[in-house]
Amino acid sequence: MPSFQRHVFVCINERAPDHPKGCCKQRGGGDVRDRLKAELTARGLSKVIRANNAGCLDQCEYGVTVVVYPEQVWYGHVTVADLPEILDALAAGRVVERLRIPDEKLTGRAHPAAGKSS
Repeated sequence: MPSFQRHVFVCINERAPDHPKGCCKQRGGGDVRDRLKAELTARGLSKVIRANNAGCLDQCEYGVTVVVYPEQVWYGHVTVADLPEILDALAAGRVVERLRIPDEKLTGRAHPAAGKSS
């Protein structure tokens, strides 16, 4: 059984074309997922990073939404063109801040550690 270090979930949820929230599928979620899988294979990472389909991640306004586990890093407005940068960041243990959905946007409130300095 493979032991993946990370799982990358790509929302491919589909809603009616006239839905006010829109959906990740209409914004290219399937293309992002397919290209992510191809990039992982091309980079020899498909045995350690698993690309997964996701239904609605409840972040429609940020679609295409991608989330990386176990780090729990959420990305929004992801396009196929963003994938090399995301994969480079994963390999280096970094986050692509320009795409990151802030915690307070995910939960509707600030993260408990927000504003604390060490």
